[in-house]
Amino acid sequence: MYNMKNYYKEIFKRKSFHFFIDGEPTTEEDVKQINEFIKTVEPLYPDIKTEIRIVKEKETTCRRGADYCILFYSEPKEGYLRNIGYIGEQIDLFLASLNIGGLWFGIGKTKEKEIEGLEYVIMIAFKRMPEGSFRKDMFKSKRKPLEEIWAGEEMDITNIVRFTPSACNTQPWFVENKDNTLEVYRYKKPGKRGIMPIDKVMFYNRIDIGIFLFILETCLEEKCVKYQRELLDDLSDAEVEKTLSAKYKM
Repeated sequence: MYNMKNYYKEIFKRKSFHFFIDGEPTTEEDVKQINEFIKTVEPLYPDIKTEIRIVKEKETTCRRGADYCILFYSEPKEGYLRNIGYIGEQIDLFLASLNIGGLWFGIGKTKEKEIEGLEYVIMIAFKRMPEGSFRKDMFKSKRKPLEEIWAGEEMDITNIVRFTPSACNTQPWFVENKDNTLEVYRYKKPGKRGIMPIDKVMFYNRIDIGIFLFILETCLEEKCVKYQRELLDDLSDAEVEKTLSAKYKM
């Protein structure tokens, strides 16, 4: 059974393969293992219905040289985007453990936009890659500086969670450490979004917060930090700088 310690070591190895150059054939056994693992993932919101399917890349708009794409579907309820991010990051890290490269492909589309009333959300493209193509030194990766993602006393995990993957690389998280509580915000610098429409920014940023929460919890458990998690509603579509998403009381 996979556990948080398994996930933790893969944080340092995984990388986003924007193109699957020099990849190796992904086998049927690989796909079988991934499907079996998908049955074991832990949701952030157990009451939200989801469906996860693996299809050939050619059945999607992804053209990055992957063999397959993992498609995530969900009923659209409060927290469903965070839930998909939380679930998907477990799969992302599991792929790395098999030497299978993954890519959160935010702009990808698929023909089946709905399955049994569940809406398509996002995909992860993947392909088996040579072991030497994964990260050797995560800390050389380009990420936001600590002061842009963390306020208050730093912890052993502070410089690890900074390397959380992001579906569209906006890295929209900010943590305030105060009164023995980590407050996690969905953060957006006012007026800054590039060419992406504001509704899409909000959409993918909520997925990213789910990814971040899973990485954060993995790191807390690795360091044997006990916590009580409180998830907060994130209903506002207003373009505000900080939206409180979760609290971790230690």
